[in-house]
Order: sequence, then C-alpha cells, then structure tokens
Amino acid sequence: FKAQIIVIHHPTAIAPGYTPVMHCHTAQVAATITEFLGKINPQTGAMDEENPKFLKVGDSAIVKIRPVRPTPIETFSEFPEMGRFALRDMGATIAAGVVKEITEAHTP
Repeated sequence: FKAQIIVIHHPTAIAPGYTPVMHCHTAQVAATITEFLGKINPQTGAMDEENPKFLKVGDSAIVKIRPVRPTPIETFSEFPEMGRFALRDMGATIAAGVVKEITEAHTP
C-alpha cells in the first residue's frame, strides 16, 4: 500500500528495504518499506524530492509498504481508525503514518 509517513525517531537514516514492525489498530506485523516515492515539505505540503535515497528524523514522505503477511487495513479517507499506523523497531516508535492508497488486495 501507499502511505504518508513522518519519521519520528531513528539513530541513522531509513533506506528502502527497512523492515520494522507495523502496529495498525490491534494488528502487529512486520512490514517492509519497499520504495520512497517522494519527500514532502512539511511547511507547504508539496512534493520536494522525487525518489529520495533515504529518510532521516523529521522527514515526511510518500512510501510504499508491504506487510509480510495479509493485514486488514483501509485508506485513512474512508476509515480513519483502520488507516493509521505506527512503525516500531528497537523498542521505539520510528515513524507514524496514514494509508493513502491500497495497491494490492489479498485474495485467498
């Protein structure tokens, strides 16, 4: 799925391929950040940089995230409670975000 995140805490920088634990409503599942689509300017809300190589503390970005197993989520605009999530690693909250678009549905 595509999401907008803001990096809250990380000792270095986050690169594509990073796999923290995603906490969404009551679900806890490992999720890989597969791609950074663009960095967002926090003051204007406009796209600053296309396909950044890494994100550091304070950066906001549109990213693609892929949970390692099927996870029930919804877009934030349709169902706010199911569209918010936190990314945690090393006992700390790394980032928080909202689901913008679901790009792939699980078919059993």
